Amino acid sequence: MARYQLSPHKIDYIFISHLHGDHYLGLMPLLFSMHLHKRKNDLHLYSPTGLDEIITLQLKHSKSVLNYKIIFHPFVPQKSELLFEDEAIIIESIPLIHKLACAGFLFREKQKPRRIVKEKLIEGMKLQQLVTLKAGADILDEDGEIIYKNEDFTKSPRASLSYAYCSDTAWNPSMIDQIKAVDLLYHEATFLHADLQKAEETKHSTASQAGEIAKLADVKKLLIGHFSARYKNLEDLLQEAKASFSNTELAIEGATFTLED
Repeated sequence: MARYQLSPHKIDYIFISHLHGDHYLGLMPLLFSMHLHKRKNDLHLYSPTGLDEIITLQLKHSKSVLNYKIIFHPFVPQKSELLFEDEAIIIESIPLIHKLACAGFLFREKQKPRRIVKEKLIEGMKLQQLVTLKAGADILDEDGEIIYKNEDFTKSPRASLSYAYCSDTAWNPSMIDQIKAVDLLYHEATFLHADLQKAEETKHSTASQAGEIAKLADVKKLLIGHFSARYKNLEDLLQEAKASFSNTELAIEGATFTLED
């Protein structure tokens, strides 16, 4: 985060898929960094049951008291749950198949407001009237007569985007309906298909399987990651996934991917 100049103060919600160390061991340094930088806002942690015990035990034995409050939100990974909702987004868990209870996360934007066409605005229009127009309604007078028709001053809202993050999982067709047609799917691709037996033993996926899931779910774009250290040439993993789903890219740290809206 420091390398890419991302402020930890902007983080209010953290989602942990499962309690294998590579998915949460970096959390304590982050929590203490927030503390040292005088964070005051509450921090919400979503995870399978147990993360609260892990963190509170470390705080207890280091005799540490954070400047801010941590609010734990344990969930059951074996079933899909609504984890978070506000005026802009809905976040659900996605049951995955792994050695530990594990879940992915589905992020869906709600419908966005209509867009005001500035060139069509009339002098003297009030701010509250613009808010009403963005909400999709006409402006009425006291008698209920239309003063300003919505379609004369607005255009369609930007498309709402969706992102499915599926971390450690074996071949898991049961999630296809839930992630259907998402704009972006991150799916682990730990092994090449030549190492399918190893993938099945460790409950991971091959690059070919990741591509097949993306194809069956009719997603728009696939990112693959969580590569085994045995592979020095990630291009082999990319080409294997592309054989099933052409619009695939490697999830490399620092890379930026832009979605059309």
